[in-house]
Amino acid sequence: MIESTMKQRMLDGEVLVGAFFKANNPNIAEMMGYAGYDFIIIDNEHSNFDHVDVEHIVRAADGVGIDSIVRIASGSEENILHTLDSGATGIQVPSVRNVEDVKNFVPFTKYYPAGHRGMNVNQRAARFGFMKSSEYFQKANENTLVVVHVENLEMAEQIDALCAIDEVDVIFIGPGDLSQAVGKPMQVNAPEVMAVVDRIIERTLAAGKILGVWVGNVDDAKRYIDKGARYLGFKSDSSILVNALMAVGGEVKTLKAHQK
Repeated sequence: MIESTMKQRMLDGEVLVGAFFKANNPNIAEMMGYAGYDFIIIDNEHSNFDHVDVEHIVRAADGVGIDSIVRIASGSEENILHTLDSGATGIQVPSVRNVEDVKNFVPFTKYYPAGHRGMNVNQRAARFGFMKSSEYFQKANENTLVVVHVENLEMAEQIDALCAIDEVDVIFIGPGDLSQAVGKPMQVNAPEVMAVVDRIIERTLAAGKILGVWVGNVDDAKRYIDKGARYLGFKSDSSILVNALMAVGGEVKTLKAHQK
């Protein structure tokens, strides 16, 4: 969404709530918008989308007025170029272990003079050429959101160097992976996990970066909002569907038992 105000809204202090998006179905993206989400995170790390799939989902999100971030499989130039040309608001890069890798991929997210993203206006983000090119390049550089995961101890230790990279907008904490890294898998609120998380939070906010985090329930979400989070990855389409189906499954069992 080239006209996105997402970045500025968070810098102004607004909390934006998104969900990870794993289903290859644009209709569900529309439903997420109608449900009140501010954005979706199209998950190309743990799901299987091709470039055409992503563009269709981004288009559906645009249609209901919500932003789309794509969690790309890696920070390769190809992944970044196709994602941003599709019209996505930004990229989210997981599994980073070295700040030098971040310095290598961020230039692919910006046009001259801020970077060297492949220049082309005959693509969806630039309205296929119907948008004035100078306006497009300016807005793309200003509004494209760059989100980087901190989900391992290597990046947690390099948090200050990561925050020093101007083009990185959001530091996204992955409590699940961090819990595994400290030997407490899926114990996301364990003291050992929170010690690492709280240091990341402190350094992120001190650097003026936007704090992001994955949360699976309202109580954890409120706690992180109180700590300063403004970019929330709250649940996923698949977890929402599973929970709904579990509830319906109980009703189905009740109906089957009734006939006996």
